Amino acid sequence: MSSFKIGKFQVVETLGTGAASTILKVRRAADSKHYALKVVVIDEPEDKKYLVQAEHEFKIASKLDHPCVLKIHALELHKNWLFQVKKVHLLMEYVNGKTLDAMPRIAVPQLVQIFERVASGLAHLHRRGVYHADIKPSNIMLSRSGDVKILDFGLARLKGEVTERIQGTPEYIAPEQARKGLVNERTDIYNFGATMYRLTTWRLPPSAMPTGEEEQKIDAKAWRRLVKPVQEFAPEAPKVLCDLIHRCLSFDAHQRPERAADIQEQLGQLVRQVVRSAEDRLDMFEF
Repeated sequence: MSSFKIGKFQVVETLGTGAASTILKVRRAADSKHYALKVVVIDEPEDKKYLVQAEHEFKIASKLDHPCVLKIHALELHKNWLFQVKKVHLLMEYVNGKTLDAMPRIAVPQLVQIFERVASGLAHLHRRGVYHADIKPSNIMLSRSGDVKILDFGLARLKGEVTERIQGTPEYIAPEQARKGLVNERTDIYNFGATMYRLTTWRLPPSAMPTGEEEQKIDAKAWRRLVKPVQEFAPEAPKVLCDLIHRCLSFDAHQRPERAADIQEQLGQLVRQVVRSAEDRLDMFEF
C-alpha cells in the first residue's frame, strides 16, 4: 500500500487507470475523510484533449448537487516553469462500491430501487439543463451501503450546446443520437431504458447504430420487432416495469416518457409494491 502524498492528501491505493489518467483513493489530512483523486498527465501536445475533457467534466459537475450524482469537488492544474499544464487533479467523492456492469445479476426488487434512484438523479440533471448522453451500467455505481451514483460527465452536454460529433456507446445510444448526434432529455431516457433492459434481462437491446443497407431499412415498426420482450428473459419482472422499459426504448422519441421525473414517479410507486421485506431493501444488498 502506497504512503506517498499529493498535496494535502495521503494516497491510500490505486482504484483504476485509463488512457492518460489514474484514479487514486486518498485521505485528506484535515479530517481523515476519503476521496477519489483523478490524476491526468499531460506529456505531449495531443494530450491536451484530456485537459479539455477534465475541464468540461468539472464544469458540468459544478452545476449539480444531488445524492444520486457523483460530486466533483475541485479541479487543480499543475504547471511547469513555462506555465504549461502538465498535470490535472480532479478531486471527487469516494464511493465504496462497484459499477453495475461489474456486478452479478441483481434481483428485481433491488433493481427497481436502483432504477428509481437513477431516474431521480437524471431528473436533477435535466432540471439543471444537463444531458448526460452516456447512461449505461458502467456509469452507475452501487455502494456497499446502498447508495446509487451516476458517474462520468465526459460526454455530457449543457442545454443549447450544439456539436456535430456523434458520441455515445453503441449498445445504449438512441436512434436519433446515433444518426444525427442529437442529445436531449429523451435521448437520456432511451439510454436509461437500454440500461434497464440490460440489467433486467441480462441481454442488450439491438444496437441503434446499424451500418450499410440495414440503416435504410430500420423504422419504428421494424424496431419493435427487433426489441425482444423483457418478460421473455425476465418472467419475474412486473408488467409495469416491462412496459416502462419498452416505452423508454421507443424508436420514435415522442413515444418515450416525456420527462425523467415522470419515470421516477412511476418507479417510486413500483418500489412500494415490490419491496415487501427487509431482505428486499437495497441497503441490505451484499456483494
